[in-house]
Amino acid sequence: MFDDTHIRQLAAELHQSEKSRVQVEHFSKRYPGMTIEDGYRISRAWMDLKRAEGRTVIGHKIGLTSRAMQQASQITEPDYGTLLDDMLFTCTPGQVLDIPAARFIAPRVEVELAFVLKAPLKGPDVTVEQVLAATEYVTPAIEIIDARIEQFDRHSKVMRKVYDTISDNAANAGIVVGGVKADPLTTNLPWCGAILRQNGVVEETGLAAGVQGHPAIGIAWLANKLAPWGESLQAGQIVLAGSFTRPVPAQAGDAFDADYGALGRLQFRFV
Repeated sequence: MFDDTHIRQLAAELHQSEKSRVQVEHFSKRYPGMTIEDGYRISRAWMDLKRAEGRTVIGHKIGLTSRAMQQASQITEPDYGTLLDDMLFTCTPGQVLDIPAARFIAPRVEVELAFVLKAPLKGPDVTVEQVLAATEYVTPAIEIIDARIEQFDRHSKVMRKVYDTISDNAANAGIVVGGVKADPLTTNLPWCGAILRQNGVVEETGLAAGVQGHPAIGIAWLANKLAPWGESLQAGQIVLAGSFTRPVPAQAGDAFDADYGALGRLQFRFV
């Protein structure tokens, strides 16, 4: 395990990378003995730097929820990161929301559902039923992921490892919300689906069942994974349940339309 000084040093590298828009090389290549716990400690230290600058925590995200992504990352469970207030973008019905492309390095768009909590969830034995009871509403969400640690090594072209992604706040950079607020107890959540168009072309379709069979499963998993760190999910927080489409690369000028049917649409463009 890295010592505290090393953790703070790597967190500072990520903080500077986000500000400068210059990616850093893989931590896992520089430090082959790195562990998943090191990754989470680096991510927490980075979030501490952001909070010291005035940011506040509004929730959490779950990533690597699909079996295919877990196999590609050589892990057997998802990962998670932290949502901060300056990551939140809110659409209004019929609005095409402008998102500043210059805030990101290599943004990609993922289609998800977000759970907004009305009661806390504290592990280690949280169940799906408890998640549904503690949820005020479920709503469509777009996660904007980014890479402060380069996705592919600049020399070998090897893909970054899960330790790198975890360090990098599980690749989180933004969240778009503004759809219908659905009742978690009466909505058939696994059958909630979406069509994602990029510049008028259908790039992705999917069902929320793609997230471990039911999107609430990941919320329970997260509450239980936070418990050993002395942390929990709090009332009022947003929790992204995980993407049920592949990430779609975005750049300035791209327009997106995420159509969730009865749950509404999220329309936005990178400018």
